[in-house]
Amino acid sequence: MTASTRHDVETALFRNYSLEITGKDIGQIEAARSEIPVGAPINIAFLGNETHAQRIEAAARIRKWGFEPVPIISSRRLRSVQDRDELLGGLISAARPTRFMLVGGDPSSPAGPYKDSLDLIAGGIIADHDIVHVGIAGYPEGHPRIDRRRLWEALEQKVELLKTCGCTVEITTQFGFDADAVIDWIVEVRARGIDVPIRIGVPGPADVKRLLRFAAQFGVASSAAIVGKYGFSLANLVSKVGPDRFMNRLQGGMTGRDLGAVLLHLYPFGGIAETVAWAARAAGRQITESEGGTLGRAPYP
Repeated sequence: MTASTRHDVETALFRNYSLEITGKDIGQIEAARSEIPVGAPINIAFLGNETHAQRIEAAARIRKWGFEPVPIISSRRLRSVQDRDELLGGLISAARPTRFMLVGGDPSSPAGPYKDSLDLIAGGIIADHDIVHVGIAGYPEGHPRIDRRRLWEALEQKVELLKTCGCTVEITTQFGFDADAVIDWIVEVRARGIDVPIRIGVPGPADVKRLLRFAAQFGVASSAAIVGKYGFSLANLVSKVGPDRFMNRLQGGMTGRDLGAVLLHLYPFGGIAETVAWAARAAGRQITESEGGTLGRAPYP
C-alpha cells in the first residue's frame, strides 16, 4: 500500500477490520450483528476458564451469522496432541474455519508438549488439519516475559516456516496506547523483509479503569506520559476513552509511507456494540489532510 494521503490510510485501515470475542460473550455478536460488516473476521479467545465445547459453539454461531470465525489456539494450554486434534476436528466440523490464530498463551508452564506457537507449527498442525491461513502475534511494545531479540527471531522463524508450509500469514498485534511505538515497529517489520499483512490491535471505547486492568494483565505500557498521548489521565479513572487520538497519530505516521497491508483488529473491552458503532463512525468521517486534521471529532455515546 502506497499511502499518499490520510484518506488512503484510513480507508486501508478500516477495510475488513477484525474483532475479538470470548465464548461466554458470544451473545454480544448476535446483538450487534446487523452493524458488523458481512464476512468480518472474528477471533475467538482461548481462555483458561472456558471449554473446547464453548469455543466450538462460538465458532459455529459466528459462521451461522455470516462472519468468519478465527479460533485462537493457545499452544501452552493444549494438554496433548490428542487434545489439539480433538479441538481442531471439532472446530472444522462445526464451523469450517478458513483461518486460525496460533499463539503461545498465558500459562507460565505448558500444559502439554507445546511451549510456544513455533513448537505448535513445527509439530505438524498445518498439514494434519489442512490449514491454509494462519495469524500470529506481534508485540510493538515488547513482551513482559520475552526479550526483544527473541521476539524478532521468533516472528521471522514463524513467518518463514508457515510460508514453507504453504500458508498465507497475517500478524495481529497486542493492543497498546503508544501509536509512535506501533509505527516504529511496523517500519522495522518491513525493514526485516516481512511482507505479510499486519493487523494493529486497537481497544474500542471503554472506561479507563477497565483499559488499565487489561494493560496490566497483558504487560502493556501505561505510564502517565503514554496514556496522556492516548487521551486519558491516570488521575481520572472513572472516565471513558476511545482510540481516536491513537488513530489520528497512527494515520499521520503512516501517511506518505509504503508500509504494505495494514488493517485494524479491534479489542472490544467496552463491548462489541460500542466498538462496532465507533468503527462505523470513524470509517465514515472525512479526515482533513492537514496536520490539524483529527479522527476524533464526534463523541462516542
